[in-house]
Amino acid sequence: MAPSAHQRRLRSLGLVLRLAILLTVPAGLLGGCVYRLDVQQGNLLDQTDIEAVQAGMTRSQVRYLLGTPLAVDPFKPDRWDYMYYLKPGTLSRATQRWVIVRFDGDIVREVNRDVPLGSQG
Repeated sequence: MAPSAHQRRLRSLGLVLRLAILLTVPAGLLGGCVYRLDVQQGNLLDQTDIEAVQAGMTRSQVRYLLGTPLAVDPFKPDRWDYMYYLKPGTLSRATQRWVIVRFDGDIVREVNRDVPLGSQG
């Protein structure tokens, strides 16, 4: 006995549903495999180098330890700002550091460590 028109429609609908599921499941699984780049900005600041900067050091000694400052304000030449930001692509939490070194002439007067980013320091 030949299948009725109703049975043929049900079979074709089942085939279409299976095909749709077969095509969407791999796409859904691959959607979670997105590669996210690490975002790194500023000076890489090592904690031991930051702690080594002390009052009485010269500008060249600070530059040797921490590198060239990320920001030097032309209106405040006695202040150097070192900032570091790392946002690993796989993690939701970022690492942020901001160190401000203040000078009297060529000598370190004050070091502000781990200033929250966005504050005036």
